[in-house]
Amino acid sequence: MLEAAGNNRQSGNPVPENLKSDFPLLQDSQPGRSFHYLDNAATTQKPSVVIEAISDCYRSFYGPVNRGLYPLAEEATRRYALAREQVARFIGAPLADQLVFTRSTTEAINLVASGWARPRLRRGDRIWVTRMEHHANLLPWQRICHEQGAELRMIEFDEHGRLRWQSTEGLFDRQTRLIALCQVSNVLGIENPVRELCAQAAAEGIPVLVDAAQSVSHLPVDVMALDCDFLAFSAHKMYGPSGIGALYARPSRLEEMEPLLVGGGMVDRVTQDSSDWAAYPARFEAGSPSLADAMGFAAAAAYLEQIGMDRVHEHVSALTRQAHDALADVPGLQLIPRHASERSAIISFIVEGIHPHDLAQVAGDRGVAVRAGHHCCQPLMQHLGLAATTRASFALYNEPLDVDALLQAIDRARAMFG
Repeated sequence: MLEAAGNNRQSGNPVPENLKSDFPLLQDSQPGRSFHYLDNAATTQKPSVVIEAISDCYRSFYGPVNRGLYPLAEEATRRYALAREQVARFIGAPLADQLVFTRSTTEAINLVASGWARPRLRRGDRIWVTRMEHHANLLPWQRICHEQGAELRMIEFDEHGRLRWQSTEGLFDRQTRLIALCQVSNVLGIENPVRELCAQAAAEGIPVLVDAAQSVSHLPVDVMALDCDFLAFSAHKMYGPSGIGALYARPSRLEEMEPLLVGGGMVDRVTQDSSDWAAYPARFEAGSPSLADAMGFAAAAAYLEQIGMDRVHEHVSALTRQAHDALADVPGLQLIPRHASERSAIISFIVEGIHPHDLAQVAGDRGVAVRAGHHCCQPLMQHLGLAATTRASFALYNEPLDVDALLQAIDRARAMFG
């Protein structure tokens, strides 16, 4: 593992050039054939320290969490608590108990929608989302608004991809019960002004949920600085295992929230006719906790902290700018949105005369992994008048040669379909 780089706000030094060697899957498996992984917005590859943390759990201290009084169970419980502390610290949460382990960002958002918003939502109330939301931060609100007779409204954006939140009529009215928005769009790569919006919402007493799935891997995320009520994210987007995510919330919101799942491990007292929930976070973690995944989650957070999130941000930002400038010069290629000057780790585009799926397949045949499709953002695509885009997304292990390989793949596709 890399030599310690201090806390997760450190800056000044570039990300080490040999970082790709920390990721076993990214090593060339065939002589003379390189692999260029540019689908990091979908999921990231895993460093050896994460793989080893998961394996070590099963080899050395795997046992039931919060369910046994013998040494192995006690050690498993202790390690699970330490994992929660590490992940909470990574996002700047003041208390570890403010972090609830979930299966994903999607489950975290559904927990807030069903457990907090539904009991408070009445006919005539409003929930606001942005036009650029992933389905995971749209469908839960769509469903509860339909059920409760409330209204779901959208904050639009301009030709540069900037939210028109300050001029959105009714956004901060008394009828607004919640605002939910992504910190970074998984299609446009736009970083939204979350801190400023949270400050205005707080002044009006309106809670805000932040979907940080596309930001935690390359932006320093501090929930206290953002001053949000809820923040949801996933381990697999930040070099950790799939199948585990987290929800951060203010203590007052956690006290108000009902559990999404009920069963073992989340109750204090059960009779035939009634139950008393346990204190948070256990209240929201029914069933047997995924100990090994929590170990991998914590290892990923520690790995990023060791490098320094400011260093990661600088590296990914520079690579994104390089890719943006190069792609902008490709004949027949249109960046989405066309006029955005700043993008955060993600670039979507279309190439005249080539379907995004065809382009992705040609790139894949040349060892370049990109995503093509609607990216679980169909209302956004409908708004843009597009069926699909090709998306390249960057991570801390990507290098300029990955951008070069992408450009060569596009040239090859243009030659084939031109």
